Amino acid sequence: MSEKTDDLDGSDVLVAEGPDPVSSRPPVLELNGLTKVFGSLRAVDGVSLKVHPGEIHALLGENGAGKSSLVKLIYGLLHLDDGSMRLGGSPFNPANPAAARAAGIGMVFQHFSLFDAMTVEENIEIALDAERTDNLANKIEHYSNAYGLALDARARINGLSAGERQRVEIVRCLLQDPRILIMDEPTSVLTPLEAEQLFVTLRQLASEECCIIYISHKLDEIRALCEQATVMRRGKVVATCDPRTVNADELAELMVGKIERVAQPAKTVEQKPRLRVADLSMPPEHLFGVALQNITLSLHAGEIVGIAGIAGNGQQELLSALAGEVRCVQAQTIEFDGQPVGQWGPDARRAAGMCFASEERLGHAALPEMDLIGNATLTARVRQQLEKLGFMNWRKAETYTRDVIDAFDVRTGGPRAAAASLSGGNLQKYILGREILQSPAVLIVSQPTWGIDAGARASIHDAFMKLASEGCAILVISQDLDELFDLCDRIAVIAQGRLSATFERDALDAATVGQMMGGQI
Repeated sequence: MSEKTDDLDGSDVLVAEGPDPVSSRPPVLELNGLTKVFGSLRAVDGVSLKVHPGEIHALLGENGAGKSSLVKLIYGLLHLDDGSMRLGGSPFNPANPAAARAAGIGMVFQHFSLFDAMTVEENIEIALDAERTDNLANKIEHYSNAYGLALDARARINGLSAGERQRVEIVRCLLQDPRILIMDEPTSVLTPLEAEQLFVTLRQLASEECCIIYISHKLDEIRALCEQATVMRRGKVVATCDPRTVNADELAELMVGKIERVAQPAKTVEQKPRLRVADLSMPPEHLFGVALQNITLSLHAGEIVGIAGIAGNGQQELLSALAGEVRCVQAQTIEFDGQPVGQWGPDARRAAGMCFASEERLGHAALPEMDLIGNATLTARVRQQLEKLGFMNWRKAETYTRDVIDAFDVRTGGPRAAAASLSGGNLQKYILGREILQSPAVLIVSQPTWGIDAGARASIHDAFMKLASEGCAILVISQDLDELFDLCDRIAVIAQGRLSATFERDALDAATVGQMMGGQI
C-alpha cells in the first residue's frame, strides 16, 4: 500500500505504508516528536517512531538526513530540545551514554571510538562495569567466535584494520547484554560472508527479544534483515514501510528521490602503464600488521582497477606503500609514468600527480578539529596546483572548498565547519571530492563509498568514470563486491598480503572472487 505526499522540496515523494509490527505487545522504545536544533539546522524535526520486542527496525535516509543525530539522542550523546522518549513504558532521557548503557541501550558506532595504543581487551574493559570484566579475555573469545569475527584480545588497536576495529566495537557492545542494540553501518567493512554471519547473530538476538535499530545504506541487506523501516529526509520522517515488500530501487527513491545517472563519454585505455608496481615486498608496518609479498600490478590511463579482499589482508599496508607513507627499498619497485618513485614520500608523489584517499576518514584522511578549508589545503598536490586553486590566498581556498561542497552535495554548515562535525557519509563525499577536483593522473582510494547513500554512491561512481574518460588511472580498494563489479574494468584480490593476477571483470563472478578472498589465489 502506498500514497503520495508532499516532499520537503515541494515535489511528490512516494510514501509506503507498511504493516504494523508483528508484535502486539507495547513498544520497548517509543519516541514522540523528538527535535534537535543546531543553530538554524533542525537536524531532528518532530520524529516519532516505535520499536517493539524482537524487532529489527531499519532507519534509512540520505547522508545528513538526521539518522545519526536521532540515535545519538537515544544514546545520550545529544540532548533533546523538544519531544519525549519512553523506554519500557517509563519516561527516558539519558544524561549521557553511561546512563543509556545502564538502561540497556548499546550502540555500535560507524566511526570507531577506540584508543590506538591500547589492546582489544583494554578498550573493551573501559566500557564495562567491574563485574563484567572477570575472565574478560575468555568472554571476548566467546562473543567473537559466536559472531564469526575473530579477535585477539591481546592485539593493539593500532595494529588492526578497519574491519577488525569494527569487530571490537560489536563485541564490546554485546558484552553489555543490551536490550536495545543500535547499529550504525555495521557491515561497511565486512565481506558478504561476514555480514551474513552477523545477520545470523542479530536474528538470534531478536528471537530473544532484543530490539535492534539498524542504520545502513546497503538496501539489499535491509530487505533481507529488517521487518520495519523508517525513512528520514532533512530531519523528518517521510515514510514507513516493510522493506521486505519493496525492492531496492523503491527504497532508494524513498530515501533520496529518483537517482539520475550521468551518461559517460567513451574512454580509451592506454597500453603503456601509468602506475607500475613490480615485486613489492614489505614487512608489517607494525607488530600485528600484514607483510606484503611480491605484489605486482599495473594501472593504465583510462581504466579503473579494483582490489577485493577481506579486511586485514594487507589493504592498509598496500595503500601506505603506494602513497609513500612507507618507502620501498628500491626506487624502481613503484614507477609513475616511467619514473621510479618508490623512495618518494607522499608530498613528492602528490606533486607528480597522484592523489589518495584512505579508508580512515578522521585522523588520516582528514583532521577532525580542522575546518574543511584547512583540510583541503593539506592534500593539494603541487605548488602550481596550490596557486591554480588559490590555496596561497585563503579567500580563494574557501572558494575551492565551496566548489567541493557544491559538486558533491556535502551537507555541512559551510567551508569553515570542522571535519568532525560532518556525518560520516558527508565527510566521505568531501574527502573524495577534494581529491577528484584536483584532476589527478592517478587516483588511489580505499573503501570509497563506505557509509554513503545510494544517490551519493551513484554520483561518486559517475565522477570516477568521468575521471577515467579524461585519462586518469584509478585504483579502488574495496570490500564491496557489488561496487567493484559495477565500476571496474579489471579486478584482483588481496589475501594474506599476496595479490592475485588481475582479471577482466567479465571473466569473474562474485562466487569466484569470494573463494579468492578466502585465500584460494
